[in-house]
Amino acid sequence: MGKPGAADRRKVYVRIADELRRDIAGGRYPVGEALPSIAKLGERFGAAGATVERALAVLREENIIMSRQGTPSIVTRRPEEEAAGEPSAETAEGPSEEFTLLLGQLKEIREQVRRLSVKVDDLDERTRDL
Repeated sequence: MGKPGAADRRKVYVRIADELRRDIAGGRYPVGEALPSIAKLGERFGAAGATVERALAVLREENIIMSRQGTPSIVTRRPEEEAAGEPSAETAEGPSEEFTLLLGQLKEIREQVRRLSVKVDDLDERTRDL
């Protein structure tokens, strides 16, 4: 990254994309898990949401993450998979059909757990004074 103390002249979104790529490669964000929200990433990097979104767009183009409007960005592969010469499970079109199916099932399970948690909290509240 250059000489110690030297100013990093790369654009902010490039620096953010590089840092997130390192985080994913290092296992901070495992495959199949969601990245923090754009707002939280903006706080972490001291950057505007549009800048963070541009960094995420770079990772989407590299098929490292997948995202749809209104849902969190999901890690689809670790960056070093291609660099190490291993074939990536992803194609130029995006994640595999199996990954997409499993991701959908995982989202359904998470939603069911969330609903059950709300019900348990409600029951706990109603039975607290019994």
